[in-house]
Amino acid sequence: MRKLASWLLLFYCAWAQAGALDAGRCIAPAKPGGGFDITCQLVRDVLQKSGQTPQPLTITYQPGGIGALSFKNAATQQSADGHAATAFSSGSLLNLAQGRFGPYTSRDVRWLALLGIDYGVVAVHRDSPYKNLVQLLAALRDNANGIVFGAGGSIGSQDWMKAALLARQANVSHKAMRFVAFEGGGEAMSALASRHVQVLAGDAAEVGRSMDNGAPVRVLAVLSSKRLPGRWAQVPTAQEQGVSLEWPILRGLYLGAQVSERDYREWTAALTRAMESGVAAQELEKAGMQRYWLTGPDLDNLVQSQLKLFDTLATEFGLNRR
Repeated sequence: MRKLASWLLLFYCAWAQAGALDAGRCIAPAKPGGGFDITCQLVRDVLQKSGQTPQPLTITYQPGGIGALSFKNAATQQSADGHAATAFSSGSLLNLAQGRFGPYTSRDVRWLALLGIDYGVVAVHRDSPYKNLVQLLAALRDNANGIVFGAGGSIGSQDWMKAALLARQANVSHKAMRFVAFEGGGEAMSALASRHVQVLAGDAAEVGRSMDNGAPVRVLAVLSSKRLPGRWAQVPTAQEQGVSLEWPILRGLYLGAQVSERDYREWTAALTRAMESGVAAQELEKAGMQRYWLTGPDLDNLVQSQLKLFDTLATEFGLNRR
């Protein structure tokens, strides 16, 4: 009996001293293969290779409402779970600004870190007749019904918004635009590769990862202010092709609002050391992102400014639910 009591005491002490990253996990709010998945893989690899975690973070896939289910869980039953960090993107903030996460607001979670920035791209099948963005817009202008966009999400999602802004450049109403909604960018990318849709206004990171895996895709434009480095150096921006369209994509993590200060600081310290390590640049390049490191009040302020921007954009398209 005395041995059992001693074992239980040791077990309790070990449990009480366990850190937030012990048995830590990253929640990707969609099916595998999209931007959330890539964000979690980046976090896992940077933390592990820089020696910040005793073992690799577990990646948990939690599809549902393109982030709505994961946000609800973080705001309710996982609000104090210091082991779970959830991936977010500009698409998450766009949905949040529209009221697509139900009654929950940006104050119902704790924004942990911004790791990198990604950019939108316009992609078609490798055998598509469209060789550049001008040709695609001309075809869309002539016959909007003849082109179907794939979107990682329904009306109002990030991919839908990029497609709607692209259609606007062709003087085509977003109401006349044809699109098929999928649960995440991975499924939308597969639909493009299988020619079930003709165009994907997707994200550079997930499209690049799919191309690495053999997807038969051609990228017509990147939606950045200037050309991206590396694999995208030969791909012109939309601006270069006379199309005024940019779409930067923030990628980061949030925690539940009731997570302890100790756990929040442990995550922040580990991520800071990892992002300042020599492996961060390599892993960011592998993930297809540019470094953009923020945490604390600076990140909170950026989130709020993005929400205001997206609220204005959503109002233009008549999408706000609040």
